Amino acid sequence: MTRTAAETTPADEQTRPRQGPLADVRVLDIATLFAGPSAATILADFGADVLKIEHPTRPDGARTHGKSKHGKGLWWTLLGRNKRTATLDLSSPGGREVFLRLVRDADVVIENFRPGTLERWGLCHETLSADNPGLILVRVTGFGQTGPMARRPAFGTLAEAMSGFAFSTGQADGPPTLPPLALADNIAGLATTIATLTALHHRERTGQGQVVDLAIIEPILAMLGPQLTAYDQLGHVTQRAGNRSENNAPRNTYRTAEGRWVAISSSAHSIAERVMRLVGRPDLIEHEWFASGLGRAQHADVIDAAVADWIAVRPLDQVIEEFEQAEAAIAPVYDMSQVIEDAQLNHIGTIATVEDPDLGAVRMQNVLFRLSQTPGGIRHTGRAHGEDTDVVLAELGYEPAQIAELRAAGAI
Repeated sequence: MTRTAAETTPADEQTRPRQGPLADVRVLDIATLFAGPSAATILADFGADVLKIEHPTRPDGARTHGKSKHGKGLWWTLLGRNKRTATLDLSSPGGREVFLRLVRDADVVIENFRPGTLERWGLCHETLSADNPGLILVRVTGFGQTGPMARRPAFGTLAEAMSGFAFSTGQADGPPTLPPLALADNIAGLATTIATLTALHHRERTGQGQVVDLAIIEPILAMLGPQLTAYDQLGHVTQRAGNRSENNAPRNTYRTAEGRWVAISSSAHSIAERVMRLVGRPDLIEHEWFASGLGRAQHADVIDAAVADWIAVRPLDQVIEEFEQAEAAIAPVYDMSQVIEDAQLNHIGTIATVEDPDLGAVRMQNVLFRLSQTPGGIRHTGRAHGEDTDVVLAELGYEPAQIAELRAAGAI
């Protein structure tokens, strides 16, 4: 199975023809920041014709979020890849007209404005689908389209807090902990991709489009597994436990002799037994409580002490080698300097090298998975704000003079 990347692709090939299983799908990405746009990126990676539409004077905040080089946002280099870019003021008459013409031939529109915003601009689903009944309108918000909190401004951080994720994350004696990344947004992006493909499949069978209503809080809540049900049935509230798990042990990070860290998981009972034999504590296996993951978790102090003491006097390479020989699950804790050079990740193509017109060769995460017959790929990095506006308008039949009028009016 393969997947491809634009390995040091020359800049003049950045717009080469799209390929992939979604090459016949047209997507208008009018969302901002991360959840909606990340879904559009995944669709683009597998061939969809994604047009990123931004306000003429207020570009997507993702362009300036985080680290930059030579004035170019590195997050946008990744998030904007494989998309064409155009500018439209959707609230203006001219911008609305252009957008409605684009929508006629689109399959999907992805938006994340506050509920009611598109309606205020005269771009409700009924209007958008009037000439295109197969249109799929994907609406991504913090809390959904209706309800007492629907119109509140929301970011992934709020979803991480309100879902229960932050409460159950962190050290036992520390505060609730938020992730140092856009976790809820990116999980929501994956869910949005699934929802979009599901709606496309439905349309393939029926010809009918529909509205997707996705609240960012819901996918991260789903990722918490049985926590909600455990409270409903047992009144149990999962507490912070650092790197430990309330479901099994050993499960933690441990420091090696030279100060590196490894992570161990033993969800399978057989793995837990192998670890205890390896670290010289086979006696623990004989206890009745050792037979269940919950029992081991309740005795994590003694288990962790045995594992930590054994690892602490051995260098990383020896620890990894002996765990592998024992067929026990272990992995080194990497920072990005180690991720980017890992032999396994590079062997399977996890790290792609893409040519950027401003930055040269850029390494980034490759497409999410490998398909044997229709692999995805990276054609180009994120393009400049509005770079393709004139080309897109010309494709719609606008003459140069009309484009100039729209620009003078601030519609593009």
